[in-house]
Amino acid sequence: MDFSGLKFDSAGLIPAIVQDVENGQVLMMAWMNEEALRMTVRTGLTHFYSRSRKKLWQKGETSGHIQKVREILYDCDADCLLVKVEQVVAACHTGHRSCFFTSLEGEAMGTPVFDAGKVYGGAVPSEIVEKLFEVILQRRKEPSAGSYTSFLFSSGGKAMGEKVLEEAGEFVEASAQKDPEKVIREAADLLYHALVLLAAAGVTPVQVRGELQARFGKGGFEEKESRKK
Repeated sequence: MDFSGLKFDSAGLIPAIVQDVENGQVLMMAWMNEEALRMTVRTGLTHFYSRSRKKLWQKGETSGHIQKVREILYDCDADCLLVKVEQVVAACHTGHRSCFFTSLEGEAMGTPVFDAGKVYGGAVPSEIVEKLFEVILQRRKEPSAGSYTSFLFSSGGKAMGEKVLEEAGEFVEASAQKDPEKVIREAADLLYHALVLLAAAGVTPVQVRGELQARFGKGGFEEKESRKK
């Protein structure tokens, strides 16, 4: 198919809004490059492009909650896709039918339709870090009023670094109190602020994982010594 009429951005991507073909509910939003769009058309199942992992992914490849494509439209500016699908079970990894279930006041609307812990092997899927990082990148590119992430970017690198140090201190303090729930909360806060600082530095979680993978199998002292060479 010829997609030359579509306006992909400078990174070769176009936003795709996924909608339930039966009731019109907006299920999710993700990015497609031309290859992902071709795969979607060819297979009849939604495929997207992960900006953080820099690779294609198929919706439902882990959970089995695939999206069967019924129609693909684009808007009047040709820079956004609307993908109408038959959704198997749910679109959101949290267990909700739609990814759009939180109000601006922070209130969760509706209830999950499946147990995310069981579906993803007892834990939230690792992709949550990439999903969060994508949101952080979006807030950096397009600041939003009232967004804490946008506020952090506007405060500058020094302030962001100080915030990471503050969160690290709270994490250490929580671990000393031996309160598992508090440790989890503080660890999540620290990870989030570290991801913001990574984005500011132009580094992705994928690159960090690559560094950890390169170190894997080496003793800690051996690895530190190798950095001096």
